[in-house]
Amino acid sequence: MKRHEIHVRLDDSIATTSPVSRSYKIHVGDEILQDIGALVQNDNVQRAVVVSDQSINESHGRTVTRSLEAVSITVDRLTIPPGETSKSLTEAERLWNEFARLEIDRKTAILAVGGGVVGDLTGFVAATFSRGLQVWQVPTTLVAQVDSAIGGKTGVNLPAGKNLVGAFWQPRGVVADINTLKSLPDREYVSGLAEVVKYGMILDADFFQWLENNAISIRGREKESLNHLVRRSAELKTFVVERDEREVTGLRACLNYGHTFAHAFETTAGYGTLLHGEAVSLGMMAAVRLAYSLDLLDQTVVERQQQLLETLGLPVGTPVLNDIATDDFLRIMARDKKTVGGNLRFVLPDKIGHVEIIDHIDHMLVTSAIKTICYAN
Repeated sequence: MKRHEIHVRLDDSIATTSPVSRSYKIHVGDEILQDIGALVQNDNVQRAVVVSDQSINESHGRTVTRSLEAVSITVDRLTIPPGETSKSLTEAERLWNEFARLEIDRKTAILAVGGGVVGDLTGFVAATFSRGLQVWQVPTTLVAQVDSAIGGKTGVNLPAGKNLVGAFWQPRGVVADINTLKSLPDREYVSGLAEVVKYGMILDADFFQWLENNAISIRGREKESLNHLVRRSAELKTFVVERDEREVTGLRACLNYGHTFAHAFETTAGYGTLLHGEAVSLGMMAAVRLAYSLDLLDQTVVERQQQLLETLGLPVGTPVLNDIATDDFLRIMARDKKTVGGNLRFVLPDKIGHVEIIDHIDHMLVTSAIKTICYAN
């Protein structure tokens, strides 16, 4: 299968610690992990540190390592435990200390191999150690390939909420090998599809319809569908990041459709109870129903989104959140990065393929939307 290259072109006038251009390429294809050594070598790299999830260290992590070593790059390997709880200051401190022990410098390339947790954590550590190290994102999960590995958002969670500590730090490149998706557990693969549906809802009605038409082949992980799904999602994420890298104009905020709810769901349920994509699916259902209650759209949009999520195997309701007080949700939402002056702001659709940022919404409508996804056992 041909490898596709998507160019992310960013403004180089933003001050960084490196004179190297911040623009980069996203490489999408099948069985392209073995090519990463040549890509990294093009940056005149002689030393690298591969940071991978423990669960894929001996598979994808080793493939990346061998590719680097094949072009005479010296490699050190580090791992982190799997799961959302690793996206923490504790793990960040451990990696900082490991980097210090290895005496790495600014000419060392850091490669984050794994899912969103590995990418976010390693990217944050790379952004802050020695005031900035070059990092390559090598996403091996669907949610990372279509979303978190692209755009330079890095960070860790706090008990108070998700992603409250972090930095914008663009990678030197992204290598998304769809072959890695074949080995994902079904729950994890399906979870990643929520971010894909998000792109259709916020930016591309034609892509949303393509998802509807191809839901069965997507669910079955057919190669051609996966290739198009990952590539188009990456293109849409790139479109937004190039125009609003640091969430200045408000365009990039559209990528948080469903996430204000989702982050509150993840935090209150306890990190790891809901996978991120599962929480996003629930969050999108709460958001579209909130939009309906505000007369922003008709019932058909609600039904189409729900039908697509269900066909893909994503949750549209859950008993996990039943016993959590609505005030707890609202308190966590008040810490959301889109909140201004204590007023909740939501990304809400007015049709498939377009969203608006709406604030000053009655809290009763918000809690009602939350209750619609709290299903009894």
